[in-house]
Amino acid sequence: MLLAGAAGCTSDDDAPSGAEVVVIAADLNNSSVDTAYARALQLRVDQINASGRLGNRELRLVTKDNRNDPASSLRNITSFADDPAVAAVVTGSCDQCVVQAAKTINDKAVPTIALAASDEVSSPVADRQYVFKLGPNAADSTAALVAELVRARTRSISVLYTADLYGKGANTALNDALRNLNINVKAARAVNPGASDIAQSVGTLTDAEPDALIVLAPPELSLLAAQDARNAGFGKKIYFDAAAAGDLFIAQEAAAATNNATMVFTQILAIDDVIATTPAKSSRKQWFRDYTSRYGSYSGVASFAADAADLIAEAVARVGTDRPRIREIIETSQVDGLSGPIRMTPDNHSGLMPQALTLLVARSGRWRLSS
Repeated sequence: MLLAGAAGCTSDDDAPSGAEVVVIAADLNNSSVDTAYARALQLRVDQINASGRLGNRELRLVTKDNRNDPASSLRNITSFADDPAVAAVVTGSCDQCVVQAAKTINDKAVPTIALAASDEVSSPVADRQYVFKLGPNAADSTAALVAELVRARTRSISVLYTADLYGKGANTALNDALRNLNINVKAARAVNPGASDIAQSVGTLTDAEPDALIVLAPPELSLLAAQDARNAGFGKKIYFDAAAAGDLFIAQEAAAATNNATMVFTQILAIDDVIATTPAKSSRKQWFRDYTSRYGSYSGVASFAADAADLIAEAVARVGTDRPRIREIIETSQVDGLSGPIRMTPDNHSGLMPQALTLLVARSGRWRLSS
């Protein structure tokens, strides 16, 4: 699906008569959560084109598979940057891909919005002038978790995190947030992000008898950790950070293990619980319905990709394919996006605001607002 239309799509042959084709290029991994990004990008591009907001321009989505390999990703991004029809690039979940391509992105001056979780994809800003990030920041996610731990009068925790850029950064952010608080980290274990058997690590964490288990990992590992913890007899609270957000429905085999687990994320996975009291909330509910109508279900991360398309489209509507000016517009964007409030600044290229995050609770295989 990701490669469909990749060949020859900078041509105006199938565009409306006289329309200028402007390409949004996407560097994604077609065997991961990036499938949801690809779907969201295509849906949002279709909606933008149908709205007529770009006047005599039409957006076209071009995708290439990076296979979660930084070298392949660099080749893809270089190819995109060398195509004058490409206004901007969107990258997927591969953190290292963006970090290793950052110099090329800057040197070739191609605006790039990363959907990867690690804060390092957009920081330090001095080395990431053309790179922006959409998605929860580790410090904001862990701060929300710690605030809930304090509210629940939690005295001790064990922590499972992935041994990659995101997991290490999130664990550091968690420890920073815990500083000067009376919450003891009894045990912490790092696991390979591609691991399929983490029972031993989880067992070590639960054997420490903490008041709560904190999981800083992507969806599959988070659900597996919950199952392993319950199988080990752990009956206390389980908390996930925002990296755990996945599909609308929790996998059946993990539903019982995750029941009453708490996750930090945006409201989109519990949008049925949200009352549309503002235009922004109405737009989020409509986006959820549109995505679900086209694809049959919903992925929590889809809104980040849609917001990336919107930011690029807004810049293209104003300055066409002038990449330096597109960068300047994105860098000062302030919108109420489908993910939540987004505020980019010259000093902060990771624009999802902490206010976008809330607490969700798993109930009967679905995420619900905690209150």
